[in-house]
Amino acid sequence: MNDALPEEKSAAKPVKTGKKKAVKAEKAVDVEAEDEIVALEDDDDSSDKPEKKVHDKEFQMSVVKRLIEKGKKSGSITEKEILDELQEIDLTPDQIDKIYETLEGLNIEIMGDLEEEEEETEVDLSVPEGVAIDDPVRMYLKEIGKVPLLTSDQEVALAKRIEAGDEEAAKQLAEANLRLVVSIAKRYVGRGMLFLDLIQEGNLGLIKAVEKFDFTKGFKFSTYATWWIRQAITRAIADQARTIRIPVHMVETINKLIRVERQLLQELGRAPQPEEIAEIMEMPPEKVREIMKIAQEPVSLETPIGEEEDSHLGDFIPDDDALAPAEAAAFTMLKEQLISVLDTLTPREEKVLRLRFGLDDGRSRTLEEVGKEFNVTRERIRQIEAKALRKLRHPSRSKKLKDYLD
Repeated sequence: MNDALPEEKSAAKPVKTGKKKAVKAEKAVDVEAEDEIVALEDDDDSSDKPEKKVHDKEFQMSVVKRLIEKGKKSGSITEKEILDELQEIDLTPDQIDKIYETLEGLNIEIMGDLEEEEEETEVDLSVPEGVAIDDPVRMYLKEIGKVPLLTSDQEVALAKRIEAGDEEAAKQLAEANLRLVVSIAKRYVGRGMLFLDLIQEGNLGLIKAVEKFDFTKGFKFSTYATWWIRQAITRAIADQARTIRIPVHMVETINKLIRVERQLLQELGRAPQPEEIAEIMEMPPEKVREIMKIAQEPVSLETPIGEEEDSHLGDFIPDDDALAPAEAAAFTMLKEQLISVLDTLTPREEKVLRLRFGLDDGRSRTLEEVGKEFNVTRERIRQIEAKALRKLRHPSRSKKLKDYLD
């Protein structure tokens, strides 16, 4: 028995060492991912940086960590896998470049996707469902369909010419990828902007990608340009699509909330409560309710209602400050009776009462103000007012107004 004990202890040592190695490797991945997030924050020189946070640091680190783990496990990672992971975060194209460089620095090979290359040769230029086809759309899609696609070698050749200052090469590279913009813009139809406007914004992102493309890094231009196009379109939607503009950082928070809401809907089989969403997003439930309120789209009072659309939404919204029909009718009748009673007084008495009680404009005058109007003393106005009120109290006049006291 005693002889067996040393063997058991010695057998336990390799297991302990193995655990240490696993923990050490896991910590190394965490450090690499955290270093990458710090680098991303340093590279973010956007103009709205003081108000903008892409997402929380932990969420970014978990995404980068997954990429590093996946790449180290097989020694390589496909561009599609990178795109699938990073689409959850709104990063700038420069930050995407930094992630690619980090993966290559860790000896993780980035592989192209054969399926994607095949798809690029047959980009669908059809108009998405729900979009009206008018002449400008038809003409544009027809024209860009005539431009041939480029091979990787042709892209590199054009990039070298662009680097040397050849503007014609930049034009050729942009025109050859216009159909890529259309394919990306189609994903954002129905978010508050016209299809042609989405294409136009995407084209601006494409031009930026042409200016920034570095062929020496070995990336395919389409992969690199996708980020610039997507960023240009999403920023345009955030700035222009809503009636009331919402800052970019709040749009990103709203998008994250929507993703969490969909995830919980699938898991729970019902609409999640704000408290459940708040737990995952690590924020107070009051903040979640506030974000939900901000995310609501304003509704126009001119929105057509009914099958024939002959009414508008504003027609069915009550005015709480307006008088009820019965009250309005009673007020009109009271006004008519009051005028008829005042007509039985002398012109001076009638005018004094109108000024003192503000019957014409709703503003009551003081005795002194009325006295100046008639160029008499305050006391004289008081006497005229008292005499006029005594006349109105006579049954022949007061009976016309008593019914309105209730």
